Amino acid sequence: MNVIKKIVGGDSRQLGMIFALIALIAFFQWRTGGLTLTPDNVNNIIQGNAYVLVLAIGMVLVIIAGHIDLSVGSIAAFVGIVVALAITDWGLPWPVAILLGIGVGALCGAWQGLWVAYVGIPAFIVTLAGMLIFRGLNQWIGKSNTVPVPEGFQVIGAGSLPEWGPNTGYNNLTLLLGLAGCAAIIVGALRSRAKLNKIGADVEEAWVMWTRLALISAVIMGVMMIIASGRKGFPVSGLILVALVIGYGFLANKMILGRHIYAVGGNRHAAELSGVKSKKVNFFVMANMAVLASLAGMMFVARSNASGPFDGVGWELDAIAAVFIGGAAVTGGVGTVVGSIVGGLVMAVLNNGLQLLGIGADRTQVIKGLVLLIAVAFDVYNKSQGKPSITGLLTRNKAAAAPAAPTAVDAGNPASAAVTDTSTVVKTEG
Repeated sequence: MNVIKKIVGGDSRQLGMIFALIALIAFFQWRTGGLTLTPDNVNNIIQGNAYVLVLAIGMVLVIIAGHIDLSVGSIAAFVGIVVALAITDWGLPWPVAILLGIGVGALCGAWQGLWVAYVGIPAFIVTLAGMLIFRGLNQWIGKSNTVPVPEGFQVIGAGSLPEWGPNTGYNNLTLLLGLAGCAAIIVGALRSRAKLNKIGADVEEAWVMWTRLALISAVIMGVMMIIASGRKGFPVSGLILVALVIGYGFLANKMILGRHIYAVGGNRHAAELSGVKSKKVNFFVMANMAVLASLAGMMFVARSNASGPFDGVGWELDAIAAVFIGGAAVTGGVGTVVGSIVGGLVMAVLNNGLQLLGIGADRTQVIKGLVLLIAVAFDVYNKSQGKPSITGLLTRNKAAAAPAAPTAVDAGNPASAAVTDTSTVVKTEG
């Protein structure tokens, strides 16, 4: 177990969710007779849940800052109908319509961010109102009709990497994408190690690093080979998701804005005394959430081939569930982008596996609700008893073996003082 802890490292809750994800995949692969890891089903899991995972990326920042957003499904539906009408009735080229959709989402987010950050109305109330407003606008503008979108626009939701190169029995671009991802991860790890060596900092044993990199590369190439062996290449929606995870992971862990989001969520008043402009932070997380909701809405419309009056219903609940299962705290200040993606994948695999087993939608909802409730309740109970979180049980000795973690907010960040008493709040992802 100690060897596993060394190799895997990272946040204990994320580690547990990864184990839970692997266990679910193995269970459903056994129970479905091998249907879970077929190329078509893996593609379906990615394409069918990409929009929820995009929402989870924005939602985790909102929750880290201490807020909640109930309007994301309605904003996604509103932007979806606007873009569909812009293409079919207004004659806009679909790339221009996508930019229009992003702009409309930004305006929706700015509207809500203004009320939350500068008027001081709780985000729960503002986004509850937004859920009603934007849902009404969706049905008003679209006249409660279904509006189809052209084939070119469908690429962002249902498209895949094309065939290219010699006939190898696999989709070559998908394999190249996997190799590029593995190379980028290895180069990044080596550069980080070189920087630590340069300043004389302690580094982990070389065998630990190389074993971890080998496992990560094996998982990436395994998934890519499964997908590449099917009729389609890696989904375009998956490419969008990967780009967002990389970008927002960098924002949350390496940029001052990300540190400020954690500081505001951990202790807003202390953060303000340290020089953090909490109003700007709150405005950003709400506006950013709406932009990502607009992107998620367009991805869903593209995959569905049309925008309808009931798009986005319940999406906010799926995104919130993914974030909390991924380790975010209800009180704010805790959470990671990667953890939210893992939490979303747990729910996606669970939902997909139950469908393959022929479990009805009614029982599926009950099971998903119980999974969410038990995961969060177990974390809350263990924290109240001073015990490890739900997945910290797997790494119980980690804290005792490792030196005290330094404050994750770097010395040059004015929010450092705001989180000195919660130094474990910010976790480095990946």
